[in-house]
Amino acid sequence: MTNSDDKDLLIKIYGQTRGLKANQVRRLNNLYRRRTAPAFVVSPDLTKAISRISFEIRRQIGVLIDRQGWITHVIVGNHQAIVIPNLEKYRSGGERLRGLRCVHTHLQHEQLTQDDLMDLALLKLDLMAAITVDRDGRPDHVYAAHLLPEEISGRNWQILPPLPPWDPDIDCQALIRSLESEFARKARSQKVKRKWERALLISVATASRDVTKDSMAELRELAESCNIAVVDTVIQHRQKIDPRFLMGEGKLSQLVILALQEGADLLIFDQELNPSQVRSITDLTDMRVIDRTQLILDIFAQRAQSREGKIQVELAQLKYLLPRLVGKGTAMSRLSGGIGGRGPGETKLEVDRRRVRDRIGHLEKSLKEIQKQRGQRRARRNKRGLPVVSIIGYTNAGKSTLLNTLTKSSVLAESRLFATLDPTSKRKRFPKDVEVIITDTVGFIRELPKELITAFRATLEELEDADLLLHVIDISNPRFADQIQSVERILENLHLDRIPVLRVLNKQDRVCPVTVKKLVRTLDAVSISANDEGTLTPVLDKIESHITRVMRSGTGADPAKRFVALPYASTCKGLTGKGGLC
Repeated sequence: MTNSDDKDLLIKIYGQTRGLKANQVRRLNNLYRRRTAPAFVVSPDLTKAISRISFEIRRQIGVLIDRQGWITHVIVGNHQAIVIPNLEKYRSGGERLRGLRCVHTHLQHEQLTQDDLMDLALLKLDLMAAITVDRDGRPDHVYAAHLLPEEISGRNWQILPPLPPWDPDIDCQALIRSLESEFARKARSQKVKRKWERALLISVATASRDVTKDSMAELRELAESCNIAVVDTVIQHRQKIDPRFLMGEGKLSQLVILALQEGADLLIFDQELNPSQVRSITDLTDMRVIDRTQLILDIFAQRAQSREGKIQVELAQLKYLLPRLVGKGTAMSRLSGGIGGRGPGETKLEVDRRRVRDRIGHLEKSLKEIQKQRGQRRARRNKRGLPVVSIIGYTNAGKSTLLNTLTKSSVLAESRLFATLDPTSKRKRFPKDVEVIITDTVGFIRELPKELITAFRATLEELEDADLLLHVIDISNPRFADQIQSVERILENLHLDRIPVLRVLNKQDRVCPVTVKKLVRTLDAVSISANDEGTLTPVLDKIESHITRVMRSGTGADPAKRFVALPYASTCKGLTGKGGLC
């Protein structure tokens, strides 16, 4: 037999084919000609054929069968297991199963193993079946299992009674259709807005349960702000994070089954995933996987309206994407050199990376121009001597609403995270002929992605020339104390903590008056309702008093002569986000 003949024989056989005789390879290839009746798990003839070959070569043999009964893959394993090849081109998603069932031999007379059940779950197969082979190489029993639309007694799969190899009739096609109908019915039972994606939220944490729950609550808000319906949340506490999958493979298989039961096709992790973790989890679960950072970047991409905002968001996304560009399959490994090129040329992956780097360079150049223009505008503003008051705070704290009420403007203000990204500046004249510029900036959030901080540097530089920062705090949020700390930590990282800060406690109408008075004293703040102009008098008085004092002293933007805000630790000591509200 020539080498070319040997190559032709092996082209359809997957797995460990080394050492097989030509006759054995031909018999394995001939398995593709066999068809199984739709009602059978596997045809009796096919059962005998794969049992005989498996007994002869002392390796497990597996076949994947589609719903028409045709074999799509023939797999050769070792004495204990088979490895199922990549099935990404076969349908799978939402409440649908793969459309394939796996039938393989067991040489040690064992029933379905834990690995078999994990493959059933992770690959979302129609069925997983094992044929036990007796001492004479004949099929003994057929053991089969399928996934369940709902968990029963702590299990997400059902193992069927042993079937005789000469009559494995379970009305297989009808069973699979009824299972998919149940999966679809269960998914539809959850009310989800039209065109919204379904996702599972996942946290693998070493922190306390309260901290993890608060973080997951915020992740849910982020997901809903991105038009994603959260169908379920999963929290796993571990002493040590798995460096490859964050959690164990068994837990991941449970996630895949839960996603199938709930009709989800997206996994969102609360932790930031490195590129290898994204690849590992995606390859194992065959589902789309994103993390908290990518979710925030996607929200920013949806909200950006101005040219500057779009440039900043695209730059942040590309910097996040660059280390995660990974070739998948053969498409990324093809060489793209050409006539006149020296060497083999660039791979598709290298071309993509080069294009991303070029685009990043172009965007950074554009941002430098914008930065220069902003600097010129600030210089003209400083020349006129107009004081600047900048509104800062956690996202969705009510900054844009406060700007609208103060300046009678109509900036977009919605009750969702990162509703506005583009900074807005408005003039405000006080009764004592004091005129100031009030600016609204992008909202902050816990663990703000470093890519965004870098990309929005030009925007955040606007804060450097502020004479006063209004820190808007949503005291109706049970996590407001942690949000204060997050904002002030970001200010410190940006070296903006030298600018005086006036804390403004928003949404006082949603908190009992006794608690509001206590918080005003504890935080050295003023309380308001941003949408009620009548409550803003204390804020206006404080602003006017501070700006008048600055103008009289002639210090302007001189940080050395400004008032210093009290540090977080001294004003919020012992304060928690819970228990402070009536």
